[in-house]
Amino acid sequence: MYKTFLCVPLIVLGLVFQISSAQQDATLWYTSPAENWDNALPVGNGRLGAMVFGNPTKERIQLNEDSMWPGGPDWGNAKGTPQNLEHIRTLIKQGDVHLADSLIVDYFSYQWVTRSHQTMGDLFIDFESKPISDYKRSLNLNTAVVSSTYKVDGYNTSQEVFASAADDVLVVKIATENPNGLNYTLSLSRPEDHGHKTVTVSTPTDSQIKMLGEVTQYGGQVHSKPFPLDYGVKFETLLDVTNTSGTVTKTANGLNLKNVKEAVLYIVCNTSFYGKDYSSKNQNSLNTLHSKSYQDILKHHITDYQNLYNRTVLNLGHDEFNNIPTDQRLAKVKEGKQDIDLAEKLFNYGRYLLISSSRPNTNPANLQGIWNEHIEAPWNADYHLNINLQMNYWLANVTNLSECELPLFDLVDRLIERGKLLAKEQYGLSGTVAHQTTDLWGTPWMRASKPYWGSWIHGGGWIAQHYWEHYRFTQDTTFLRERAYPAIKAYAEFYSDWLTLDERDNTLVSYPETSPENSYLAPDGTSAALSRGNAMGHQIIAEVFDNVLASAEILNIEDDFISTIKTQRKQLHSGIKIGPDGRLLEWDRPYEEPEKGHRHISHLYSLHPGDDITVNDPELFEAAKKTIQYRLDHGGAGPGWSRAWIINFYARLLDKTAVEENIDLFIQRSIFGNLLDIHPPFQIDGNFGFTAGVAEALLQSHEGFLRILPTLPDSWKTGSIKGLKARGNITVDITWKNNKLQNLTLLSPVNKTISVVYGANTTTVNLVANTPVTLNQHLK
Repeated sequence: MYKTFLCVPLIVLGLVFQISSAQQDATLWYTSPAENWDNALPVGNGRLGAMVFGNPTKERIQLNEDSMWPGGPDWGNAKGTPQNLEHIRTLIKQGDVHLADSLIVDYFSYQWVTRSHQTMGDLFIDFESKPISDYKRSLNLNTAVVSSTYKVDGYNTSQEVFASAADDVLVVKIATENPNGLNYTLSLSRPEDHGHKTVTVSTPTDSQIKMLGEVTQYGGQVHSKPFPLDYGVKFETLLDVTNTSGTVTKTANGLNLKNVKEAVLYIVCNTSFYGKDYSSKNQNSLNTLHSKSYQDILKHHITDYQNLYNRTVLNLGHDEFNNIPTDQRLAKVKEGKQDIDLAEKLFNYGRYLLISSSRPNTNPANLQGIWNEHIEAPWNADYHLNINLQMNYWLANVTNLSECELPLFDLVDRLIERGKLLAKEQYGLSGTVAHQTTDLWGTPWMRASKPYWGSWIHGGGWIAQHYWEHYRFTQDTTFLRERAYPAIKAYAEFYSDWLTLDERDNTLVSYPETSPENSYLAPDGTSAALSRGNAMGHQIIAEVFDNVLASAEILNIEDDFISTIKTQRKQLHSGIKIGPDGRLLEWDRPYEEPEKGHRHISHLYSLHPGDDITVNDPELFEAAKKTIQYRLDHGGAGPGWSRAWIINFYARLLDKTAVEENIDLFIQRSIFGNLLDIHPPFQIDGNFGFTAGVAEALLQSHEGFLRILPTLPDSWKTGSIKGLKARGNITVDITWKNNKLQNLTLLSPVNKTISVVYGANTTTVNLVANTPVTLNQHLK
């Protein structure tokens, strides 16, 4: 049924108050300290972070900073020549894909690289060993504070830890009601790097510890060969103690606190990545902090954090298990019990983690956000471009955190410039290109020792989508003109030169192509990676062309380049084809697969995060469903990020039963006791992908209209979501009862007319600038 309705403005103040009240229960809590890193609790201010164990006798607070990388913007920009590319293409056309697989690595790849984001070190707090009682450890998502409370000698004792973006500091407060105070020692340290000291620790005053170092990688590798790095980002970490009673004295290894009732530890760190004056920045920060009280710093932190966090509030109406520790609740879920509120907390946790690991003027969240205890982290804790970095930011716009995505563009802008050099030197082409992985230094080159791991040219093309989507959500034409269009155009220029004519059907094809981390069975029955065109590659190229054309139209750009892209887009080989078994093809032909349950389902890119497969094409919809089910039937969705992608897929497929099933499976299988995502090991993309998937289940706007509660899980009978963002810069509040929409409130900063779909009903809504409009009966 279709309706047109001119809406009457209405603000539902009672709803806002109700949601705000429900936020008070957003706490993860435990009755014992973290037994290992995977159960510690994270804090972060975008750049500085920590994992807090909460041990009342031997506390460890593992420290991080986002630019702690070895090496520099060196090692060149490219490997191989345009002639090498032509040789590989010839081999593929001749059917010799195995030789092509081997040579693409030899010609172009830096092969295995070990150059990792690293830990900043550890703060250890060693207390006098005394009996502990009434212990509780918690993370309050509303305030971004990790607390431990307990009794020592019968006296209440507490520790509070937070990372303030407002004052650029990590803060630890330790307090007791014992009139004699507490006795403990403080020390800073950092792991050795293959037997090499990585820091020099000193105590410049009776209240300070300094840790000075340079990030190295003595176990470094490049071209799959040892390549020790004795240089990297330089840094200084400074800990300063302020106490109200007792004494603080320096020792050979740190500071000794005696009979101290209350102490506040300020930890500042700056690095050479952000500027040569990193040491003076630390001292300036401490001077500013000394002019403020702890309460002022805490208040400033909470206000700054809540300005982001409070924009979106999910309330699923279940708090009956909040008196049970989080790890015990999780254990019950793993046994098959239902805990709807845990899904709500996990949604909020994803937003908390993004705010804590990605702020304007920091680096973007890497594979582990900013939380990393290693010198050599799994997969270097780098920036994987074949889904992981992108998934980190799927939630940013829809949960109203668009400014948290800006660090992504800062990195990719650097990547684009180096990618231009690679495109010219390695392939002889214009534009820019990025492969499967990059790092702090914006490396565009191919890496990995196997062709199916790294011989993929679309890392940059996929990231280009984020520039366009950022514009679609924010409607910021300045961003579109100055950042998005130049970025998208640079990748479109490369693809325009890269494509070749397929004489078999007179279409433009991309090759050599791989499908991320996957392989197929060649005619001889053995695994191969390279092909002449595949699904994901052509889907991404089509999207880049479409987005550069749409951007040019908005910006009134019409030139020879745009004319060329229009022509090529019409001739581009389609990346969306249905195979003989009813599934979407992943490669250029219906090959058999050696790993039928592969974690990547790359050929569904056009379903999500793309938008070319929609319910308007039932045949493609059904093919997408068969594609997913086939992977799941063969053991797919093993890593947490893969399960999170499945949630987003099923939301786009409007399958609420499958969405709910995979939300439950994610919670049962894919998170540690601290709710961080399990790859395994820890990898943060699954947390972000889960939050994005929940948002996608409640609101979709990729089709050019708003689709309300498209896949609301049946068990989420009554609830509300406030502050989601739809494309077009529309803020959306939704309430439902007994699985039926009750109220929908929309807010736009400009006048506009939009279509809203709920179930079988469609309504046209005329929005007046800055005037909330509420729909209720008109969409039921």
